[in-house]
Amino acid sequence: MGVLSWIVFGLIAGLIGRAILPGRDPGGFIVTTAIGILGAVIGGFVGTRLGWGEVTGFDLRSLGIAVVGAVLLLAAFRLLRR
Repeated sequence: MGVLSWIVFGLIAGLIGRAILPGRDPGGFIVTTAIGILGAVIGGFVGTRLGWGEVTGFDLRSLGIAVVGAVLLLAAFRLLRR
C-alpha cells in the first residue's frame, strides 16, 4: 500500500478505535490518524506473531487487526497519561 492508502486506512482505524474507547483525549485529525497508523503497525506485528495474518490491504481482516492495534495503543496511551 502507498503512503496515502496508509493515511486513509489509519484514519479509518483510528476513528473506529476512538469510537470503541471514547473519552477526552487530546488531539484531533492528526492524532487520530497517527493512532490508527501506529495501531495498524502494532496490530500487524502482533497479528503476524500470533498467526492471524498481516495487514496487507483494504479488507475486513486487516481493518480488524488495525482497529485492535489502535484500541491497544489508545488504552496504553491513557494508562501512561494518568
